[in-house]
Amino acid sequence: MRTYGELFRTPEFAPLFLTSAGNVAAQTVSGLALATLVYARTGSPLLSSLAMFGPALAQLAGALVLLSAADRLPPRAALAGLSLLFAAGTAAQAVPGLPVWGVFAIVLGLGAANAVGGGVRYGLLNEILDRDGYVLGRSVLNMSVGLMQILGFAAGGVMVSALSPRGTLLAGAALYLAAALAGRFGLSRRAPRATGRATAGETWRNNVRLWSSVRRRAVFLALWMPNGLIVGCESLFVPYAPGHAGLLFAAGAAGMLAGDALAGRFVPPGWRGRLDAPMRLLLAVPYLVFALRPPLPVAVAAIAAASVGYCATLLLQERLLRLTPDGLSGHALGLHSSGMLGMQGVGAALAGGAAQLTSPATGMAVMAAASVAVTAALAPWLRDRPAAPPGEAAAQRV
Repeated sequence: MRTYGELFRTPEFAPLFLTSAGNVAAQTVSGLALATLVYARTGSPLLSSLAMFGPALAQLAGALVLLSAADRLPPRAALAGLSLLFAAGTAAQAVPGLPVWGVFAIVLGLGAANAVGGGVRYGLLNEILDRDGYVLGRSVLNMSVGLMQILGFAAGGVMVSALSPRGTLLAGAALYLAAALAGRFGLSRRAPRATGRATAGETWRNNVRLWSSVRRRAVFLALWMPNGLIVGCESLFVPYAPGHAGLLFAAGAAGMLAGDALAGRFVPPGWRGRLDAPMRLLLAVPYLVFALRPPLPVAVAAIAAASVGYCATLLLQERLLRLTPDGLSGHALGLHSSGMLGMQGVGAALAGGAAQLTSPATGMAVMAAASVAVTAALAPWLRDRPAAPPGEAAAQRV
């Protein structure tokens, strides 16, 4: 599969795309509104960043007990049901007088439930497309994330001013509802990819199996840590520039969109393994300029350039699939997604703590330096190795 036209002619890809895009738009609009609401009520950069990225931290906890369900639930029902759950939770956060602890209880509950979502979504993508089409299809879903974030942050900034944060949260709930309808009526009924009960024990056994391979473990860490630390930088956009946070978020989304388009459509397969490390460095290095507290135009340019590096995630996912048995593809992709989002929550917490002690600009520079250090430390474990003999290759896949 080489073109976008071929991709969208593939049965069920278009409704999966619409479901994913609708959820991202809803998350973007409601996340900005919630962070603004919490910052206005508390004045805390830490709580503001956790309001936007806290669900990711809770998702990591959910992945430890719920992730086996990703291959054991009917994909259509799971995706539609999760969207409905998020619509209800987001509407509840708009209730006047809801205490801050109540807001965070909903944030954490939704994040834990969403641990299953990434595995279901990307496992279904792996079913809809063949292995050769996965990178292109995933790049398009990633590009939809960038596009929806550009539109969502721009529209969310306007709505927060025009409707208030609570009104914007209700708009986000409506978008989640639209995503649920797209999944329910656009996707066909499919049987679960695996049989048996989805239990915490089965989740743990599969996690241990996936983590037991040194090569897979290095890929998981490279997918999680540099990305999460830089999202920590993004979690400080609201306290760094309260009046221009939407512009900073939109610049990051535009850079991510460009990177995913480049990696998914134009980078030849032979170059993908060579570019993931440079892209992870690009993700972090431009943020070092925030140590100098740059003016707004320089900050926007640095964020846009850095966000091109998010395409490293796409390149590493292809390597992860090569190292994973087919029967665990949904679980592995769910573990990648939950771990990455969980690390983003950790990054937001660390960045918020650093900003609380110093300043938002200093916190961003510190997180960027940490991301560079992690990429350098992982480099020896991610170098391409000569192909193993057939027996050894089979052993490496378990």
